[in-house]
Formats: sequence, structure tokens, C-alpha cells
Amino acid sequence: MSDTANPKGMTRRQLLSRATAAGASFVVGAGFLAAPNGAWAMETAALQPETMATLVQMARDIYPHDQVADEYYVLAVKGYDTADAADAIEAGIAALDAAAQGKGFDSYLAIGWERDRVDILRGMEDSAFFQQIRGGLVTGLYNQKAVWPIFGYEGESFSQGGYIDRGFNDINWL
Repeated sequence: MSDTANPKGMTRRQLLSRATAAGASFVVGAGFLAAPNGAWAMETAALQPETMATLVQMARDIYPHDQVADEYYVLAVKGYDTADAADAIEAGIAALDAAAQGKGFDSYLAIGWERDRVDILRGMEDSAFFQQIRGGLVTGLYNQKAVWPIFGYEGESFSQGGYIDRGFNDINWL
């Protein structure tokens, strides 16, 4: 398929190549998000793409694991992209951006240092919005079987005879 096949706008290939050339950390388009390295991309249904990009960054800041790829964080927050949750999530992200603006930044995503983003999150950690996202991430991120090997978790052991005979004390990453 050629890059000029879509007369109405950019093709996905053009969008990704331009974003990569620009060095963007997220490409935000009309209902579309992508990583510059092409490792993941998603379309949003109910949330604004900027909101979803902020949720991904917020998830990474709440549960930071350098060895876990962004695509798993995307999957963890994808459940918030529903019509039922959209208003509350958009309002929560607006509050997060307002807190960032109060510290002299354009938005939460515009903050370059993780420490500065975490300071803003600490300021709102008692809010219902923060607790909703944090609580959802516990299962949304850590229940993904694809991330288990990263942490050395082999899954449930009952079907394999339990942990006693399977090296229950071989966790070397603690």
C-alpha cells in the first residue's frame, strides 16, 4: 500500500514515520496513540488521545518498572476508555494537568522529570480519582501473564504440586 492511498489524510505509516522523525514520546492524533518506536499503538474510543497518553504516563509513575514496556501499561489503562468512565477520567486528568500548571508546567505530560510528576501525584493521592487509577493498576498491570516472567513469577503452582517442591525459595530478584 502506498503512502498516498488515503486522499483524506495521513496513512498510519506516514503518521508513525513523521512522529519518529520528530522524536515524540507519544503521537497524539484524532483518536490514535502510538509510540515512536512502533512498539505499540492504540485507538481510543471514549477518551481523548491526550487523556489516554496521560493515563499511560501516570500508570508508569505510580508503578515504575523500567523493564516493563509501555505496551503493558497501555493494556492496564485501556479499561478506562469507556463511555461510562470517560467523564470521571477526563475530569481527573484535567485536575492532574491543573496541578501541573500550578507548578509551572504546561501539563502533566510536559513534565520531564519523574520526581516532579511523582510530587504532583503525591499531592492528589487521597483523591478518589488517584485511588481509582492506582487500584485498577494493581490488577490491570500485574494480572497480565506476559509481565509475570519479567518479575520471576511462574504463575499459580497448585496444578504443578505447589511451591514446596518447586523451589519456593529461589526468588533471586528480591
